[in-house]
Amino acid sequence: MRWLSVSVCLLLIAGCGFVEDRSDAAAAVASSFLTAVAERDGAAACGVLAPATAEKIGEDCAEGVLSEPLPAPSPVTDARVYGQRALVRLGDETVFLGMFPGGWRVVAAGCTPQGDRPYDCVVEG
Repeated sequence: MRWLSVSVCLLLIAGCGFVEDRSDAAAAVASSFLTAVAERDGAAACGVLAPATAEKIGEDCAEGVLSEPLPAPSPVTDARVYGQRALVRLGDETVFLGMFPGGWRVVAAGCTPQGDRPYDCVVEG
């Protein structure tokens, strides 16, 4: 019985680390997206977009994403994972991500809260 308790505790601790790792990974993707846009690297920015988001930007995603009025990257102030979705706050901006087979991808960016209404996002899929 004692081993069972120890095993359960170890699994819980490992699970907490896993959630933290996932939120750190989501934050890194959100930061890399905004950094790529700020550095005018449209190919890198499009490389971390969710397929539907890249499609909505248009045929030439690498060029189109650079024309969007996205903010310069700020330090991450909050990163939360909700199952297969994540929310990352960088200063006053919010980036939403989804988990895809290749890892986290940006679903919406340049998002600002609108009170009780949904976020208003510059880029979304």
